[in-house]
Amino acid sequence: MDRILVSGASGLIGTALVASLRSHGKQVVRLVRGNPRTDEVLWDPLAPVPAATVSGWDAVVHLTGESVVGRWTEAKKKAIRESRTVSTRNLAEAISRSDRKPRVFVCASAIGFYGNRGDELLTEASPEGQGFLPEVCCQWEAASRIASEAGIRTVNVRFGIVLSPKGGALGKMLTPFKLGLGGRIGSGQQWMSWIHLDDIVGGIHHAMQTESLSGPVNLVAPNPARNAEFTKVLASVLHRPAIFPVPEFALRLAFGKQAADEMLLASQRVQPGKLGSSGYTFRFPELRAALENLL
Repeated sequence: MDRILVSGASGLIGTALVASLRSHGKQVVRLVRGNPRTDEVLWDPLAPVPAATVSGWDAVVHLTGESVVGRWTEAKKKAIRESRTVSTRNLAEAISRSDRKPRVFVCASAIGFYGNRGDELLTEASPEGQGFLPEVCCQWEAASRIASEAGIRTVNVRFGIVLSPKGGALGKMLTPFKLGLGGRIGSGQQWMSWIHLDDIVGGIHHAMQTESLSGPVNLVAPNPARNAEFTKVLASVLHRPAIFPVPEFALRLAFGKQAADEMLLASQRVQPGKLGSSGYTFRFPELRAALENLL
C-alpha cells in the first residue's frame, strides 16, 4: 500500500492519519475542496467524481463528513446525511468505474449505527438501532457497497469516541474539567466506547493491510467505560474534582432533545471483535493510560 488517496484529510483523524502514512514512506494525496497544492486533488464531495481521479491508487480512505455537534435543525440534519451518503456514493461510483481500481476502500462510519442500547454488548453482527444517527450510518455504509459490488475490498470503520486533546469530545471537555467544573452527564450510567487517536490511526493502517477484513469493523478500545467512570478518571488525571453533573434537561435545552439523546445520553457498549480476531494490538486498551498519555 504505497499510494494512498485520502478525503477528509484536514479533520482530526485525517490529519493524524496522513502524517502517520507519510512517516512510513507512503505517497499520500489529499482530496480537497479548494486551492489544491501539488500533493492535493480538487473535488466536490456532493458532485460526481471523475474516474481518472481515483484510478491507480493502492488504497482510498474516505473520512469526509459534516460534524454532528450542534442543534439538529432540518438544514443541519440534511448536511450531516448528504455529506456522508452522497460523497460516499460519488466516490464509490468513481472507484467502481476506474481503469486501475484500488485494492481497498476504507470508508468511515460510526458506532452511532447501534443507537441507544443500554448495557447490551454490541459487535459488528449487532443490528442497527433506532434514530437519526443509526439511519444515517446505515445509509452511509450502504453507499459504499457500490465499491464492494465492483470487487473492491471495502471496510466500514465504525469510529467510537475518539480521544485527543486537539478536538472531538475530549477536546470540548477539557476546559470545564481543568476549571474544576466537570462532572458526569445525565445519570452517568451510559456506556462510552472510546478509542485513543493513535489506535484510530493504527486501526486504519491495519484495515488497509489485512486482506481478511471487510464490511463493518468497530474501531473502539476493548474496555468501554460508563460516563460516570470516564469523567471520574478524566478528573483524576487532571487532578481536579468532578462534582458538577450536567442534568439531562440542560443538555436537551442546549442541543434539542433528539441531538442530546442520541449524541450525549445514548449508551453504546461496543466491542472491537474483528480488530481483535484479526490480530490488531491496541497501544492503549485502558482508559487511564490513554488519558495520561494524551494529557
